[in-house]
Amino acid sequence: MGLGGWGSNWARTVIPAVSAVEVVAVVDPHAPTLESVAASVGLTAEVSFRSLTDALAAVDADAVVVTAPVATHVPLAIAALQAGKHVLVEKPLANTVEEARPAVALAEERGLILQVSQNYRNYPAPRAVRDLLREGVLGELAAINIDFRKWDNDAPRATHRHYAFPHPLINDMAIHHFDLLRMITGTEAVSVYAKVGDPSFSKYDQEASAVVTIEMETGLVVSYRGSWLSRGPETAWAGEWSIQGEKGELFFTSRSGGEEEDASGDVVRIRRVGGLQPVDAPLDHAPLYDRAAGLEIFANAVTGGPAPESTGRENLGSLALMEAATRSAASGRVEEVRRPLTTREESEDRP
Repeated sequence: MGLGGWGSNWARTVIPAVSAVEVVAVVDPHAPTLESVAASVGLTAEVSFRSLTDALAAVDADAVVVTAPVATHVPLAIAALQAGKHVLVEKPLANTVEEARPAVALAEERGLILQVSQNYRNYPAPRAVRDLLREGVLGELAAINIDFRKWDNDAPRATHRHYAFPHPLINDMAIHHFDLLRMITGTEAVSVYAKVGDPSFSKYDQEASAVVTIEMETGLVVSYRGSWLSRGPETAWAGEWSIQGEKGELFFTSRSGGEEEDASGDVVRIRRVGGLQPVDAPLDHAPLYDRAAGLEIFANAVTGGPAPESTGRENLGSLALMEAATRSAASGRVEEVRRPLTTREESEDRP
């Protein structure tokens, strides 16, 4: 559902990479886009629909992939879940935790899979870092510094849709890094202070750069710097991470190229106290990465395999951190990361 830009890439590139998944229908309200994508993936007009409601009524399917704009994620997910379909939805699930909660609750009530495509998790470097930190390779953590730098300001304002994205740095990009932070540390954030302020040459409607200080529940302080307007050396999409602890430092970077099957740029490097040179940690490579790997995880879950790690419920922690950062950017104050309710608490909270 949703075939413009990123959605068409899902249909043409990502889904065909996963043999367990078959496209039985496509949906987009814009007729020319719908016709173009349907033709490119070999589907006829009979299984091309202008609305998800029409598609659900006409086609037998197990699941729906939602790649439409973020404001439509929750309504479309709810429509699919109400029809008894599992749902894989692009990030962010919503712009706020409160907005996302009904879809999360409905999926759990119906026993259906609601998975958020946090695709940066599906690379070898962050997964190795998570395991190394669990093993205590650095001992107690002292600090984490994250840098993301890209230059994306050359296209004409009238033709580059990214300039108009709501919160293009925090909600569209930093959500990936916030999600990785929770994944690798296994802890949640409790407070955030975000400062934004773009130069006059920025073509973005909202923040294209930010400096964010995050306090985790363990007391660990994380420094995040991200920008779409950086003239410094560009980082990989997952950024550059320096994690310091009592036993040394761990550096990692991931998702360096535009090709999702390529994890050749993933690096995890450990510098121990007293060591002469940093040492590269071994990485486990896989047949699929990025969104295709996430889609395969989703397909396995739908057919009775283990639940995905990035369920709608689990993803509320990343969404809460993102939401708090946008609130802080607007208020100029430290903002609490509002803890998402557990399943039991949410049930008790309903009238």
